[in-house]
Amino acid sequence: MFLSSLLLALRAIRRNLLRSFLTILGIVIGVGAVITMVTLGNGATRVVADQIGSLGSNLIIIRPGQQLGPMRDGSAAPRFKMADAEAIAGQIGGIKGVAPVATRSSTVVYGANNWATSITGSTESYFAVANWRLADGRLFTEGEQRAGKSVCVIGETIRKQLFGRESALGNQMRVGNFSCEIIGVLASKGQSAMGSDQDDMTVIPLRTLQRRLTGTQDVNSLMVSAQDGASTDQVMADLRLLLRERRKLAENADDNFSILDTRQIAETMTGTTKVMTGLLGAVAAVSLLVGGIGIMNIMLVSVTERTREIGIRLAIGALEREVLLQFLVEAVALSSLGGLVGIALAALASLGLAQVMQVPFLFDPSINLLSFGFSAAIGIVFGYFPARRAARLDPIEALRHE
Repeated sequence: MFLSSLLLALRAIRRNLLRSFLTILGIVIGVGAVITMVTLGNGATRVVADQIGSLGSNLIIIRPGQQLGPMRDGSAAPRFKMADAEAIAGQIGGIKGVAPVATRSSTVVYGANNWATSITGSTESYFAVANWRLADGRLFTEGEQRAGKSVCVIGETIRKQLFGRESALGNQMRVGNFSCEIIGVLASKGQSAMGSDQDDMTVIPLRTLQRRLTGTQDVNSLMVSAQDGASTDQVMADLRLLLRERRKLAENADDNFSILDTRQIAETMTGTTKVMTGLLGAVAAVSLLVGGIGIMNIMLVSVTERTREIGIRLAIGALEREVLLQFLVEAVALSSLGGLVGIALAALASLGLAQVMQVPFLFDPSINLLSFGFSAAIGIVFGYFPARRAARLDPIEALRHE
């Protein structure tokens, strides 16, 4: 019985192809929009997670002041010193490395080319802690750091802006009012999760930056990398106790520094991205309801047009449930067909938009199956009333219908 009802439904759909297409258009748009939004949202979430992960493995960042962001009150809090990094390395367990970091904006010059960039001063541990890899050359050594040698490692953006296709290694580049020898080029990381260019940087020994650019022994931040398997919560608690002791804070005094775990940043940002994806998907899902109403409307019209046909079937012995099944299967077939077309269009749209947005295309079978199942359910819900109306027609009245 179901097979014959399906054949009748397909025959009815084929008789009115244009009307059938317009009927399922809402379902097509709804399914396509939901799948596209979720697919692109998953890709954006992966990008955010990868970008934050590129900052370093199990990275903890310590900064002066309590607030974070543009209005951070770190300017009023005392800066860190090199001794703070040495104390952390010697007294805190469960860490792989510590890197004191000081930064200064400056202009770098080579020949006729110049570029305004950020100069980062740190120790040789910085590259491992911040997950930087070399594309060419070498990193500066502990001896060069302690001696304050004029050597530097540049990012890919600096190499492109100053040297183009020319090799940067061994050349002297002017940084502010002194020259430094380029000994290495860092592998590109691209944009950060905040949209800034991570490759637009020059790294020099911390002592060199303090002597040549800042004129102080201050350190802007401390970067700590926890060991794999170590509890970052415990490491952060130990760091807090040590720094409070070193900064001579009273027991009831607030911290004048902030400790930030990049894992928490990643969870927060990916959570936000998922919420936005869910909201966009919910908005797109409204089209499915609109499509369902369209199916109900067209099925009611179809029942009216085929009243005599229904009357003849009932008069020659067809049961009410058979007529109900016939129209219900037709509604489900329409909505399921719309779901399949929507899935195909969503795959093409997601591939194209993923390339435009520069996010990975992550095929999610679950959302495709869920969307198809939901489209079929729309056919059942909105097709039941027209099917029930057709099944309850009076055969005599239906045969009299013109």
